[in-house]
Amino acid sequence: MRTYRELFRTPEFTPLFLTASFLAAAQTVSGLALGTLIYDRTGSPLLSSLGMFGPALAQVVGAACLLSAADRLPPRGATAGITLFFALATAAQAAPGLPLWAAFALLLVLGSLAALGGGVRYGLLNEILSREGYLLGRSVINMSNGTMQICGYALGGVLVTVFSPRGTLLAGAALYLAAAVAARLGLTRRAPRAAGRPSIGATWRTNALLWSSAPRRSVYLALWVPNGLIVGCESLYVPLDPERAGLLFAFAAFGMLAGDVLTGRFLSRRWRERLGAPLRLLLAVPYLFFALRPELPLALTAVTLASVGFSASLLLQEQLMALTPDELSGHALGLHTSGNLTMQGVGAALAGGVAQLTSAPAAMTVLAMASVAVTLALAPGLRSAAQASRSTAAATRSSDAVSATRTKRSPAGP
Repeated sequence: MRTYRELFRTPEFTPLFLTASFLAAAQTVSGLALGTLIYDRTGSPLLSSLGMFGPALAQVVGAACLLSAADRLPPRGATAGITLFFALATAAQAAPGLPLWAAFALLLVLGSLAALGGGVRYGLLNEILSREGYLLGRSVINMSNGTMQICGYALGGVLVTVFSPRGTLLAGAALYLAAAVAARLGLTRRAPRAAGRPSIGATWRTNALLWSSAPRRSVYLALWVPNGLIVGCESLYVPLDPERAGLLFAFAAFGMLAGDVLTGRFLSRRWRERLGAPLRLLLAVPYLFFALRPELPLALTAVTLASVGFSASLLLQEQLMALTPDELSGHALGLHTSGNLTMQGVGAALAGGVAQLTSAPAAMTVLAMASVAVTLALAPGLRSAAQASRSTAAATRSSDAVSATRTKRSPAGP
């Protein structure tokens, strides 16, 4: 599967794409509204920031407690049910007089459920598409998420100004409801990918199983740590240049979009294998130039090139899926997403701490050097992971070919 036309002709991909797009827009709009509402009530930048990004950090709770359900629940019902709960909880946050502790308690629950929801959705994506089609499908959803975030912040800003933060929260709840409807009406009923009852114990056992494989462990670390450190660099755009931070974010988003298109649509398997390591280094190396305090044109060029390197995560996810049994795909992808978001929060905190002691350009340089060091340290393990994933993929193709031959040779039924 190499074209967007083939992708959107695949049954169930379009409703899953719409569900993910509505979810991204809803999260952006409601996060901006809640952050504004909390700041209006408390005047605290810290609490406002936690109101916007707290659910991302709370995903670690879901990864530790709930992910065993990602493959043990029917995907359509779980996706629609979790999204409907998000709609109801977001509407509840708009209630006048809601205590601040209750708002943050809801955020903790929503962040935990988001980890489970991500595992269910991306496990279903792996089930809907062939292994060859997963990369293209995930890149399209990534592009949609980026676009919805840009549009969501713009729409959220207008709604907060024209209506109010509470009215904007209700608009976010409506977007969540649209996502639930798209999932319920567009997806077909499927059986769970794995048997057994979900539990905290099962979650821990599967996490330990996924982590016990050295190739998978290398892939997880490469997905989490270098990306999180570079997101820390991005978190310093405002202190770096408050007046032009918007331009830096826009050019970074363009670079990410270009990388997803290039990697998901145009690179053959041969070139994906060759360019994985260079893309991982490209993610960090341009930020080293910020030690020279570059002028705006060079800074914009650097962040654009660096953001193209985020597409390396698509190649790593492809390896992760090749190294993971199908019945654990949702759990494995949910663990990737939750760990990624958690490390982004850690990276932003590290960046802010270093910048507080030094300066924004110095902190960006330090985090970029750390990202390069981690990438180089993981290189031997990733080479072994690539070899293991190729062997697994070859064995799968051989098994599929044998099954197809047996099917052709079997006598027709009555």
